[in-house]
Amino acid sequence: MPELPEVEVCRRGLQPEIEGRRILGAVVRAPRLRLPLSATLGLTLAGQQVVAVRRRGKYLLLDCRGGGEDGCLIIHLGMSGNLRFVPNGTPAEKHDHVDLLFEQQILRFSDPRRFGVVLWQGVGESPHALLSVLGIEPLADEFTGDWLYAATRRRAGPIKPLLMDSHLVVGIGNIYAAESLFRAGISPLRAANRISRERYARLVPAIRQTLTDAIAAGGSSIRDYVHSDGGAGCFQIDCAVYDRVGAACRRCGSPVRQVRQGGRSTFYCPVCQH
Repeated sequence: MPELPEVEVCRRGLQPEIEGRRILGAVVRAPRLRLPLSATLGLTLAGQQVVAVRRRGKYLLLDCRGGGEDGCLIIHLGMSGNLRFVPNGTPAEKHDHVDLLFEQQILRFSDPRRFGVVLWQGVGESPHALLSVLGIEPLADEFTGDWLYAATRRRAGPIKPLLMDSHLVVGIGNIYAAESLFRAGISPLRAANRISRERYARLVPAIRQTLTDAIAAGGSSIRDYVHSDGGAGCFQIDCAVYDRVGAACRRCGSPVRQVRQGGRSTFYCPVCQH
């Protein structure tokens, strides 16, 4: 599933192409994805100008104004979704569910597994439930070692699944949690409330740097994720522990181990991480 780096790469690709541009309309070809798709989305978006392209966690937010109702188009890529620019008149394929029509091109949302989200929220409405439950942004100034230390004092579960809990902190997927913990020298098995303030002071910069490096590498293309221009990310090529079970740790040479946590594979070095 695309996580924060992949969505941020997508946002940066979309921004120069559509920010300030006017949407001519939309074409909806499916009744629902994870949530129902509005049959009147084309009418709602017609004439709207995209004034900002933002990201909140793993959601893309297209702020619009100038049409019948100002608001925000909320997009989530789900497990297999992608947004791509295609020339006007390009025939839709089987999994192309939504088109946003611009004067020069089409922004096309494809999603084979239909776990994505495309929905409209008007200005003045209460924050959508999908967004209101999200935790802190890991690249925000407010995300500090002291904050994470305080937030985990009553959390006795292992630290890695906790980092992946979007109610606490958003966008840190399996790859990035594993790599951040390796960089900080913290075992993914250690209870969150048994990690010292000093070690959290190392973990937060490790998370920031891991996410920043991933964004610079274009994200991680493990299965379906691609950029809006059709390209792929390559962060996973340089992973220190993720998906390297049995391989030598890049730091000490010990074999990388694998365990299951919360139904997900966790990779770590038993010597460097404790």
